[in-house]
Amino acid sequence: MSADLSSVIAATTRWLVRAYPTAGGVFSASLAEAQARQAVTVAAWLRYPTSMDAALVAVAGPGGARRLDRITGAAPPEPAGEAPEHPDSPDGAAGLPWIPAPREPGDADGAWRTWVDEILASWAACLLTSPELADAAVAAVAHSEHARGTQIEFRRLTRPDALDRQAAPLLRHPDLMAPIADLHRGEFLARLGSARGPETESVPSD
Repeated sequence: MSADLSSVIAATTRWLVRAYPTAGGVFSASLAEAQARQAVTVAAWLRYPTSMDAALVAVAGPGGARRLDRITGAAPPEPAGEAPEHPDSPDGAAGLPWIPAPREPGDADGAWRTWVDEILASWAACLLTSPELADAAVAAVAHSEHARGTQIEFRRLTRPDALDRQAAPLLRHPDLMAPIADLHRGEFLARLGSARGPETESVPSD
């Protein structure tokens, strides 16, 4: 893993497993985290393919989890009359009271949320809910700058077994993950298509 991307990958993984937790114990939580981390890592390698890209995001910052938290209920929706960041933003429903999602003990400041990358979370959601897209993305980053000299495999992402699926039912559920996946699905498909090149097969639309 690129050291320049490690904080972004760790924070985005942490956000995913907290927003879509497992119902099992410690073992299930570990399996779910492994799947989420592999998805975020592939997404990060695809979005930031060079060490320069990774260095730039480390300097500029990834944007944080503000809109993601609003979508999943961990933060209040946009105030009435305030325009959303995007015209198609799925932030909450007008007229409904906001009930804050519970946070874990020790997460009062939530400073790590500033290192969450919304686009990586969205791309990872696409990967976790579509085996075809996961296979295509892993193939696309196999010879990337980040993959050189590493023996990292992404089996839990691309070939989850019964235990993996049982551990991460929410992370793997297309309908539940759709509000996050749909945020940047178009950009993801475009980047995946350009990474694969015109001589390869067309990118699945999942």
